[in-house]
Amino acid sequence: MNNPIQFPNAHLPESMTEISITHPGKPEVLVPHQTAIPVPAADELLIQVFAAGVNRPDVMQRQGIYPMPAGVNPVPGLEISGLVVAKGANVSGFSLGDRVCGLTNGGGYAEYCVLPASQALPIPKGVTFIQAAAIPETFFTVWANLFQIGKAKAGDRVLIHGGSSGIGTTALMLCKELGIESFATVGSAEKCHSIAHLTQPINYREQDFATVVLQQTQQQGVDVILDIVGGSYFAQNLHALARDGRLVIIGFMGGVTAKDVNLQELVLKRAIVTGSTMRARTRAEKAEITQALLEHVWPLLAAGKFLPMIHAAFSLCEVVKAHEMMEAGDHVGKIILTVPHKDVPNP
Repeated sequence: MNNPIQFPNAHLPESMTEISITHPGKPEVLVPHQTAIPVPAADELLIQVFAAGVNRPDVMQRQGIYPMPAGVNPVPGLEISGLVVAKGANVSGFSLGDRVCGLTNGGGYAEYCVLPASQALPIPKGVTFIQAAAIPETFFTVWANLFQIGKAKAGDRVLIHGGSSGIGTTALMLCKELGIESFATVGSAEKCHSIAHLTQPINYREQDFATVVLQQTQQQGVDVILDIVGGSYFAQNLHALARDGRLVIIGFMGGVTAKDVNLQELVLKRAIVTGSTMRARTRAEKAEITQALLEHVWPLLAAGKFLPMIHAAFSLCEVVKAHEMMEAGDHVGKIILTVPHKDVPNP
């Protein structure tokens, strides 16, 4: 018997394909299998997924090194785009058939996914499903950390580490649009060229980024640093900060331990060192970020001011290739999974 929840003009199938992590390991542990379509809770939407973003936390989860908050869906996938096909009894503001994207609590690598309505956003006109799937995780992360925690504002100078990543390109596009001078670290001349229209790139393999930043700012430094590297960059980050600067740490690609740090420099600069993760935030906190994006960023997207940079798209069952590309680290922008559906066009 078909699921009684209905998609506009069609019944939902009895089952769906999702990607599970069989055990911690290499990309090959990502395996598609059939399972029941989830049923939305009272405050959730059921989304027919057309595209899902691939993010560094997905890779870390697959490797078994990303702490999972209690109660989240263990299926990877933190951001999706698609159509609303069902909604809970307490949901308002969304209708069946609406084009939406949003930040999931897991489960995005699937044909259908439940999405808290408070973390869902309408897809602006002219934005494709693939582009929309590249928005939630990076825009939520950048807005919360660079603007809410880091308090970046027009006229500031910022330094973005991992400037060619999804997080990095999103941060740089927002900075350029909002009148914030930026610097960004990348690991090759090609990547420097790819983001030169957005920022002042620094090849960290050839230059000391703190030295370059200080030279380019008349020894003043930057007001905010958004850091995905962590321990190995800590001392250089302090050196690159301006007085009253803010260092916001959101990743640990360079380790979780900082060595040989001059704490006097931190004190003399009155620096603030902080950080956060997105997945551990409460629904109320994520809902607050959703509303901030609707107010400050969505009008810019709707006006075509900027769109996410897409590096590559793979079908859902090519997820292994997508993770291999993410781990290789040669991409510029976002990696996306697409989810075709029978008898339904995939815009």
